[in-house]
Amino acid sequence: MAMPQPPEAVLETALYAENLEETAVFYKDIIGLEEEVRVDGRHIFLRCKTSMILLFDPEATQDSSGKFPVPPHGAKGEGHVCFRAGPDDLDAWAAHFAARNVEIEADFEWPNGARSIYVRDPARNSVEFAEAKLWGFDA
Repeated sequence: MAMPQPPEAVLETALYAENLEETAVFYKDIIGLEEEVRVDGRHIFLRCKTSMILLFDPEATQDSSGKFPVPPHGAKGEGHVCFRAGPDDLDAWAAHFAARNVEIEADFEWPNGARSIYVRDPARNSVEFAEAKLWGFDA
């Protein structure tokens, strides 16, 4: 049997945070994502146009006895997510972070000319904004 075609995109990304509310506020108020689903003490799901950021409490996702047959999962430590940003948008993001007192951890140009900006969410996950050409994609 032949392998199916590779997926066209990532549909969702999971990040873990012990303080879901504080971390969700960052993604809503600083990044501008919209809250879609909330189960207090377990998860908050946020829409990013055509994909989702799933914020989970790592302790609450170790049990698979919920109403859906989802395997237990969780991560410890700092995760990473990268948002696609146009080259003209990166200066605006940098100014936005400065105005909101969000420390820019790194702002640099990769060897291929793509620019990335890194900040941290309240759970210490690394949050990157980068040009699509970082991976050879059209902007």
